Amino acid sequence: MDGPGETHGLHLLFPQPKAGEAQRRYTVMLAAFEGWNDAGEAATDAVKYLSRLWESHKVATVDPDLYYDFQFTRPVVHRTGSGERRIKWPTTKLTRSSVPDAPLDIIFVHGVEPSYRWRAYTAELLAHAEELGVDCIILVGALLADVPHSRPIPVTVTSDDDDVRSALNTETSQYEGPTGIVGVLADVASLAGIPTMSVWAAVPHYVGQSPSPKAELALLHRLEDILQVPLEVSVLSEEAEAWERGVDELATEDPEVAAYVRQLEEAKDTAELPEATGESIAREFERYLKKRRKE
Repeated sequence: MDGPGETHGLHLLFPQPKAGEAQRRYTVMLAAFEGWNDAGEAATDAVKYLSRLWESHKVATVDPDLYYDFQFTRPVVHRTGSGERRIKWPTTKLTRSSVPDAPLDIIFVHGVEPSYRWRAYTAELLAHAEELGVDCIILVGALLADVPHSRPIPVTVTSDDDDVRSALNTETSQYEGPTGIVGVLADVASLAGIPTMSVWAAVPHYVGQSPSPKAELALLHRLEDILQVPLEVSVLSEEAEAWERGVDELATEDPEVAAYVRQLEEAKDTAELPEATGESIAREFERYLKKRRKE
């Protein structure tokens, strides 16, 4: 648990201005990808939520013809407000926004996990990062896991960068096995010397379909801690509560599912979890105080 006046966050990565110096703005790339890394679409929904909240504008796109198999990730037909027919192609879009009341710009990356040429794809994203002056990269993902819907959604933050781990009081990932574009981009960015971290939410596998507002909310709370920027999430909090009540009702209708959920709850309650630590409680209290000061 942090001591008095100690706060872990991304701001510790950036040099603070000396007396008489102007505060420099810093640029963070925040990325999420639809597909294997996006259980319940929680990761992409969290990134899109912040992109809308901070009114981002488009700065670049990735040519979809180079990276996507359109038989697997098909384009979508839609109608405009005037009734015109349009084709929406799967792609990756980069947008930018300035965070209100903070010396922080965000480059949002939202796209579909590419079908092929991943090394060229990640190299193109890093070229955009260099051109846009990115100081740090945050990759957001969500995975299906044996966790109960009725308990706090576990969120883990990992990094291979010593300074990032110190700033966020986190650890390196011990995972070994198949990876998605989030894992590949994290590795490539780290090798390029860009401070990079991964933020993952564990989505209950028995309700892994989208949307998953409770997992999205958990990711936003952790991003709030990392960025040290208070977020307005009251509407999403209500959606998460309604989602949990809906899953409760479905579970009561199936005795086997209800028994399985109880088993997961017991395992969760008896384990030593980050959500139950003093550090987590301190983060929650600090978030409350920041919102009070802003009001």
